Amino acid sequence: VQLVESGGGLVQPGGSLTLSCAASGSSFSIDVMGWYRQAPGKPRELVAVRSRGGTLNYADSVKGRFTISRDNARNTVTLQMNSLKPEDTAVYYCYAHRTFDDYWGQGTQVTVSS
Repeated sequence: VQLVESGGGLVQPGGSLTLSCAASGSSFSIDVMGWYRQAPGKPRELVAVRSRGGTLNYADSVKGRFTISRDNARNTVTLQMNSLKPEDTAVYYCYAHRTFDDYWGQGTQVTVSS
């Protein structure tokens, strides 16, 4: 499974960005897709994930600001990020899980700064 992200960049505090990720290769029966992030000097952390059946899990720090959506047929996942804060600055990684395997994208930088 290959994951390709797009949509990162520089945005001012309070602004919005949309991240997209597409899975290709042997992408059948992917159960969970979503996003993690890693800020400098910090461990990678969950941002939001969505199961094939629709179960959602958000980090407390992004609830009410970020929305994850998924197209199971196309094997794509999108993260709509609103009301961005400087502490949201990180490399964002697309994530997929199938059976016993985890897959990661190459990461896309999101910088929130004035």
